[in-house]
Amino acid sequence: MTADHDHQPFPATIGQITAAFFRLGLTAFGGPAMVAYIRALAVREKQWLSDASFQRGIALCQTIPGATAMQAAAYAGLRAGGPWGGVAAYVAFGLPAFLLMLALSILYSRGHALPAVISLFAGLQVIVVALVANATINFGRKYLKSGRDMGLALLIALFLGFGGSPIIAIVCAALAALVLYRADGQTQPPQAPPPPLAWSRLRPALYLAGACLGALLLLFVLDRTLFVLAVLMMKIDFFAFGGGFASVPLLFHEIVSVHHWMDNKTLMDGIALGQVTPGPIVITATFAGYLLSGLTGAVVGTVFIFTPSLFLLFLVTPLFDRLHHSVPFRRAMRGILVSFVGLLLSVTIHFGLAVHWRPVSILIGAAALAALFRKVNILYVVLAGAAVSIILL
Repeated sequence: MTADHDHQPFPATIGQITAAFFRLGLTAFGGPAMVAYIRALAVREKQWLSDASFQRGIALCQTIPGATAMQAAAYAGLRAGGPWGGVAAYVAFGLPAFLLMLALSILYSRGHALPAVISLFAGLQVIVVALVANATINFGRKYLKSGRDMGLALLIALFLGFGGSPIIAIVCAALAALVLYRADGQTQPPQAPPPPLAWSRLRPALYLAGACLGALLLLFVLDRTLFVLAVLMMKIDFFAFGGGFASVPLLFHEIVSVHHWMDNKTLMDGIALGQVTPGPIVITATFAGYLLSGLTGAVVGTVFIFTPSLFLLFLVTPLFDRLHHSVPFRRAMRGILVSFVGLLLSVTIHFGLAVHWRPVSILIGAAALAALFRKVNILYVVLAGAAVSIILL
């Protein structure tokens, strides 16, 4: 039985969804590559939804900001068990990453001054430069299709290089795309009118928004630092179009450049730790929150960097057909995705300048980039780089 409808009965209980996605989350290495495993679990093994429904969900997840694999898990849970099923899948899939990242953050805060740890992270920072450079190349190959795309991406990179805000850059890119790609939209065949919207389907998004606003108000009253952290993390996730790596320029701008909570190298350490945990790269929020305000900060940072993605999934699922039919929306999305090539290029340069380059570190970085280019699993690249760094650096 499948769950392509939006009413009861659903084919799975909350307990079944939680258990299945927690087990999957324990091995959720590889970011977007996990989508295939989520499909195997929800479509083939459990038969909670049809393959056609899952494919529509993936198209939706690629349209909205946030970590694609996390949203794919939530979408499968939503179809299998309704809104609470979506919440259960989302939390269970991300929980192993949070727990491991929290443990690593505690160890880092207590031992990062030890000589072996210094050598380890000196090498891992080089690996992070290779990771972000590889993400820049992949984004560029996927989204830069014309001279206009390249020009827009370079303008965005220059804007950030002179201290501009990534969020302003994203908004400007979306507005510029409405003009730059206007002729492209005129060549597309006319679309059938979208189906009518059932407003009752927006209730889960509204409930989640209400709960989030209540939590923000409580933090504002109890601890202004945690309130600022929560708002910052929400802002990052709301603008992380294109998957988890799109959050890196936003993390860098907000945490390093604006609030000065840590320097380049410390953020790079957090990103490196995020790559040896299952789950998306935005789990770096756990690291940042812990270093800022201990266990409470880790929980707040994690909850609020993942909440916008879930809210948008609940909001956009009923609206997706309408958005998919909108030519201006597709143009704006193209501009946003092109802008992230420029954003990632700028961060690659910033991170590269933060590294103390030596012949050995250059070789480690080149080997890591070559391995990533050949589609070697990120976890293996990071672990191998860590081992070599301890020995040689």
